[in-house]
Amino acid sequence: MRIISGKYKGRRFSPPADKWPTRPTTDFAKEALFNILNNLLDFEESSVLDLFGGTGSHCYEFISRGCTDVTYVDQLAPAVAFVKKTIESLGEANSIRIVQSDVFQFIHNSGASYDYIFAGPPYPLKNLDSIPDKIFAHKMLNEDGLFILEHNAQHDFSNHEHFSQMRKYGGTHFTFFE
Repeated sequence: MRIISGKYKGRRFSPPADKWPTRPTTDFAKEALFNILNNLLDFEESSVLDLFGGTGSHCYEFISRGCTDVTYVDQLAPAVAFVKKTIESLGEANSIRIVQSDVFQFIHNSGASYDYIFAGPPYPLKNLDSIPDKIFAHKMLNEDGLFILEHNAQHDFSNHEHFSQMRKYGGTHFTFFE
């Protein structure tokens, strides 16, 4: 995996290969997504939440582009440890809040709101379809904010009241909610 743009452009990082419990967004899909986000967000002024953060790939991309208000949430200890180590190697500990927690508990208890929320849950997650409703019920998205949910073709959110658009990159689908 690599950081696509910004001050850490080209920097590569490799999560431990042995039984790694996450499914990182492919570089191809991530690059396509960030090409869209370049036109929608002011990275330096945005507050960002990365749910099911896994390797931290989205967080590094935001930090590389000047974002200093990033919150990463994942419950898996190896993933959290990897992100802490990677952030330390970048010297960016002040730009990120790392939370080891169940995402649904975090949503329920957080009380915070964000300009941009990204959720990249495991595709077979039984309650994946409930994530948008929970985000909006807990008022986690700021006015004029953007929430993007990564999923596969087995999920369709086109009838959701906050649906904006959906983009496909191979087997990766990004649904945009506003």
